[in-house]
Amino acid sequence: MCLAIPVQIDQILDAENAIASVGGILREINTALVDDLQVGDYVILHVGYALSKLDEDEAQETLRSMAEAGLLEDTQP
Repeated sequence: MCLAIPVQIDQILDAENAIASVGGILREINTALVDDLQVGDYVILHVGYALSKLDEDEAQETLRSMAEAGLLEDTQP
């Protein structure tokens, strides 16, 4: 099963790529489909592509719900 998950942008690399925090792990993602990204923004990530922006509250609630459902591994110390 493939899931789209909220991730936070940690670094903008260029117009089409960024580094995002995925469960505490930094990963390069493609951001070509989303305009005007800034460090700290949250996006929905699916198979390496940012699909859309979402606000922090919505991102945190989604991550909380996914964790409660057992869909995320606990990567926090």
